[in-house]
This record gives sequence, structure tokens and C-alpha cells, in this order.
Amino acid sequence: MHIHLLQHGPDHGPARLTDWLTSMGHSYTVFHLYAGELTPRPSESDALIVLDGPEELLSQPPAWFKAEDKLINRYLDGQKPLLGIGVGAHWIAQALGSVVAPGTYTETGWHTVTLAPESSLDLPETFTAFMWHRYVFSLPDDALPLGGSEAAPLQGFAWDRGRVIGLLCHLEATSASVKQLLGTAEWPAASPSATRYIQDATQILEDPNRFIHLAPQLDRLMTQWLKAA
Repeated sequence: MHIHLLQHGPDHGPARLTDWLTSMGHSYTVFHLYAGELTPRPSESDALIVLDGPEELLSQPPAWFKAEDKLINRYLDGQKPLLGIGVGAHWIAQALGSVVAPGTYTETGWHTVTLAPESSLDLPETFTAFMWHRYVFSLPDDALPLGGSEAAPLQGFAWDRGRVIGLLCHLEATSASVKQLLGTAEWPAASPSATRYIQDATQILEDPNRFIHLAPQLDRLMTQWLKAA
């Protein structure tokens, strides 16, 4: 399969996703929309991944978002797999009619996700994932919830029998991708009274094994997602 990935900022890349795609024999193209590259045509790929990006894009959509939103809606209306992560998941949820807004708490670092009883995704009942967000979304109509964390009760969803997946949490993060994020990206906004789920850089990087433990979760999710093709 040939997969298209839409990137929305220099600090929000594919991380482990491209390594996984290559290891499974898939080809891919990354489109750097923030750098002026054009949105691809849906006919040119077998699946689409909409990556994370700075959360300011949610309140101030860039000029190129109109074309990306059109592409997302074409995938929703079609039969090809569609995956959104972070900002990408927000835009997919929004296209499905969900409310997208700042949550009560900002989440950064490592937090436990508890799988919803009705979730259709092949993930453990509880797992630790990397978080980097303030915004949250409501569950789209006809979607099944992934599950949630203490700070964000909805960490993702599956729609159209798992063909479309949105993830607030990050299973693709690597030590290198997070170090880049911590070094140059703007941290998600947080009010002084809503900082209980914010970890600093030292806490985030103190245990490298956390990144290793994400790999099998990503493998399970991606394998199930692409079976929908």
C-alpha cells in the first residue's frame, strides 16, 4: 500500500510511523503543508494519515486548511482508511460534526489510558501513552470511543467499523521526536489552576523504556487500521 501523511509543522513529524510503514512493506509520501506543499489527491494513495501540529491551528486555521478539510471529507465519504493524530484527529472529529474546544486540563507527558468497554480497537485494557494537548473533542455520531485518561475522558474514537480512527494520545512518539518537540515547539496552553497533568521535560525523558513500550501498541493499532482497506 502507498500511504500519504500530512504534516503541519516542523516539530510534529511522523516519528515511528514511517519506520513501521517501511518495516511492513508499505511505501509513503509525507506532505509538508506548513511549508507550502500542496494537498495531494485522494486517488494517489491507499490510505491517509493526518498528523499532529501546533494547537493554535485549531483556533486559527491556516490558508491551506481549506484544501486539507476537503481532502479529509473526501476520505470520510470514501472507502479508504483514514487516521488522525492530535490536531489531525481534531480535524477529522470536526468534519464528523464533533465539538472541538479547550479541555479542562492540559496533558503533557505520560498518562494512563483505560480502554472503553465498547472500544473496537485492539489495545490493552490499560496502557501508558504520550500526551501533548489542551484541546479535546466530543465523540462523533456513530463512533465508538477508544477510552480515556483522568484528564481527558475521550482519548480517541473509531468510526465506520474502524476504517477511520482519531487519536488524541500519541503511540507513534519516539525519544528523538519528543526531544525535538520539547526543544523547539510551543507547549500546549494551560491555566495556572489546571496544571496537575503537566509533566516537565525531565519527567518526560527520565525513562527511555516508555518509548520502547509504545511500539507494540502502535503495531497493533496500525495493523488493525489497515485491515479496513
